[in-house]
Amino acid sequence: MFYSARRLAFFVPTMNGGGAERITLTLAEETARRGYAVDLVLAKAAGPYLAQASAAVRIVDLGATRVMGALPALVRYLRQARPEVMLSMMGHTNIMALWARRLARVDTRAVISERVVLSRPGISPWRQPLRNRLLPLLKRRFYPWADGIIAVSGGVADELAAATRIPREQIQVIYNPVMRPQLRERMREPVNHPWFPPDGTPVLLGAGRLRPQKDFPTLIRAFAQVRRTHPARLVILGEGTQRRMLETLVRQLGVEAHVSMPGFVDNPYAYMARASLFILSSNFEGLPGALIEAMCCGAPVIATDCPGGPREILCDGQYGQLIPTGDVDAMAGAIRKALDEKLPGPPAESWQPFEIDTVVDQYLDTLRGS
Repeated sequence: MFYSARRLAFFVPTMNGGGAERITLTLAEETARRGYAVDLVLAKAAGPYLAQASAAVRIVDLGATRVMGALPALVRYLRQARPEVMLSMMGHTNIMALWARRLARVDTRAVISERVVLSRPGISPWRQPLRNRLLPLLKRRFYPWADGIIAVSGGVADELAAATRIPREQIQVIYNPVMRPQLRERMREPVNHPWFPPDGTPVLLGAGRLRPQKDFPTLIRAFAQVRRTHPARLVILGEGTQRRMLETLVRQLGVEAHVSMPGFVDNPYAYMARASLFILSSNFEGLPGALIEAMCCGAPVIATDCPGGPREILCDGQYGQLIPTGDVDAMAGAIRKALDEKLPGPPAESWQPFEIDTVVDQYLDTLRGS
């Protein structure tokens, strides 16, 4: 089989509903649109974003249930396809990509993308999987094998350099390509939810996987406080392991009639465009795409001042309110203030660094080594 010398490979575990997967698909589609032969290489071809891939992107299913199990198949893929460059996303996937390139003994450039800070504020190290506890050591050992290292924010780059002892100047910061034409189109689509458009009652919105990193318990507790003085509703988009715990918390606080968790939705932008306020409650991030998307959709925003991106995105609070992580009272106060003052959405200049053409140009320069 003939393979183009301009073939690019994008390697992620699956197409599950997370920010890294959505960004990977966007990059794959945009590079294909520019004339490259593009492979979306997946440890397992599964997840809701898979259906959004166009025919211009070839799906390569390595058929593994876990990333570690995909190593032999990834080695075979590299030997057969010999892509010019392979870009991998997320820490454990980056390690696997670097091992596979070394074992395959091919001249494919290996570029890795670091998407989140290594520290995990709000989560005890001993409650984290062993893989996460070992990652800093593995990154220090194997990241120097990469031909290029991309970090999604300055905060992520600074922490990665400190943790791995890789010179900071060797880590390039490239923001995520969040602002794209499809977002503008999709935000105008209707929303299949009884609270949209709002009937005069403000609707607060959160979005992300239901897991400890996103700290939705703080958002729900803050919302319960706000309900004592302000009529409001809360919608949290996303799915994850904490659903049952969050549903129990909602019932315990007596706000089940005012909180909706519809799960993963194909078009969160239509919700963002109609929300009265978007709230990022995370304990840590890399470059939170949902926050940028909400700004692009015109929603006023509140974000925790957590490690990894929000302060950069909001320009030290110029484009939205920054609050401490895990502080229920501070979040409730910020929400009340936003509702009372009817804050406007962020200006266009706030999302211009995340325009898709600019970001894809930067990625292609790094992937080609130019």
